[in-house]
Amino acid sequence: MPEGDTIFRTARTLHRALGGKVVTRFESVSPLLTRVAEDHPVVGRHVESVVARGKHLLMVFSGDLTLHTHMRMNGSWHIYRIGERWQRPARDMRVVVGTADFVAVGFNVPIAELLSKRDVARHKELRALGPDLIGVGTAEAVPNEQDDDDDTLSANIEIVRRLRARANHFIGDALLNQRVVAGIGNVLKSEILFVAGVDPFRPVGSFSEDELTRIVDVARELMRANVLGRSETLSPTIGRRTTRSLSGTGLRRGRGDLSPKLWVYARGGKPCRRCGTRIESRKTGIDARLTYWCPVCQR
Repeated sequence: MPEGDTIFRTARTLHRALGGKVVTRFESVSPLLTRVAEDHPVVGRHVESVVARGKHLLMVFSGDLTLHTHMRMNGSWHIYRIGERWQRPARDMRVVVGTADFVAVGFNVPIAELLSKRDVARHKELRALGPDLIGVGTAEAVPNEQDDDDDTLSANIEIVRRLRARANHFIGDALLNQRVVAGIGNVLKSEILFVAGVDPFRPVGSFSEDELTRIVDVARELMRANVLGRSETLSPTIGRRTTRSLSGTGLRRGRGDLSPKLWVYARGGKPCRRCGTRIESRKTGIDARLTYWCPVCQR
């Protein structure tokens, strides 16, 4: 499933292509979406912005209408210039939004709905989301070192509060809960806990407030590192990129650099990149998601 940093980049790329443009084409194979579009036509409206909220993507049109999508495991957004051949078969198309210059195609997107601002505000899943470590991703917005300290502090306090409310949960499972913090997926969960040097099966209740705050800081660092310094081109696939981790042995020194190599995720049985110990894996949680960790680096 695409994680929060990937959805942020997807939203930013879609906005760069479609933002401010008039919609000239709207199609969907969803009967519900089609019925709403018949009563509230999308064609003729402007694309005001494309926003990421955790793993959710909101395409905001003029005239109080928003396309909400969630890609789950297999969905992705592609973007093409007019007349360019799609790289996926038309049978996988779920929704199309076109302008005079570009066509954005949602392939295998399981959740797609047209909502009013009131609907968005009252949406059960969106309302329940925990703080987003990247921030709301729209237009040319890129999180940076000058982000408001008060906002970061407030978000940290809220995330730690939500974590502590799940004292009996493993820290790895708690980080995956979108009601605790928005955007962290299975890849980032394992990478965050490795960089933080934390046993993923340690109960949340055993951590001090300072320890939980450090984990949140590491999570923010990794997620934002996957957004900073990345130039999005209008390549077709913008919803299935792999989350990357920080190179080095901990938090970045200075700007830090991005490594295409993951520390532990999907590396079960291979030697730890830091100490050489065999990486272990184990299924946990309701969905039996695999967690990867180094038993030495994460004691």
